[in-house]
Amino acid sequence: MKRWSFGVLLLAYACGAQADVFNVIENKPLSETWLNAGFYSYHFQRDKDLNDSNPGLGAEYRFSTVASATAGRFYNSDRAYSNYLGVYYQPIQMGPLRLGAVVGGFNGYPKMRDGGWFPALIPTVSYEYQRVGVNIAIVPSYKDRLYGALSFQLKLKIFD
Repeated sequence: MKRWSFGVLLLAYACGAQADVFNVIENKPLSETWLNAGFYSYHFQRDKDLNDSNPGLGAEYRFSTVASATAGRFYNSDRAYSNYLGVYYQPIQMGPLRLGAVVGGFNGYPKMRDGGWFPALIPTVSYEYQRVGVNIAIVPSYKDRLYGALSFQLKLKIFD
C-alpha cells in the first residue's frame, strides 16, 4: 500500500472515531466567497528537493452546500507559477468534515504537457468554522511529471 493511501485511511479512521456515520449532505443553494493565500504541501518524495511552500492567491465560491467553484494562481512545487480552475464536489459529511474531490485543470508544471493545461481529479477534505477554513488535498504522484503531496490550503470567508 502506498504511503499516501495509508495516510488517507488513517485520517478517515481518526475522524470516524469522532463521528458515528458518514452522512450525505442535502444539496441546498448557498452563497459564500472565500479567499486563500496558496498552499503548503508536504511532499511524499522528500528526496526530490521540491518546494513545499506554495504561496499564491485564490478564491472559492460556494454556491451550494455540496459544491463550489475555485480558481487561483500559486508558486508550485517545481518552482514555477501555476494557475488552476475547478469545482469541488463534497457530498459526504463526517462530523465537521466535508469529503469529496475537486475536478479541474492546472498548468505551469514544466514536466507535464510542457507546462500546459492538464485535467486533474483530487480527493479533498474540508473543514469550515464561521469565517475560517482549510481544504486538505491528497495529491497523487504521476510518473516523474507530478509529485504527490498532502496539501493544506487555509481560507478566509469574505462574503456570505
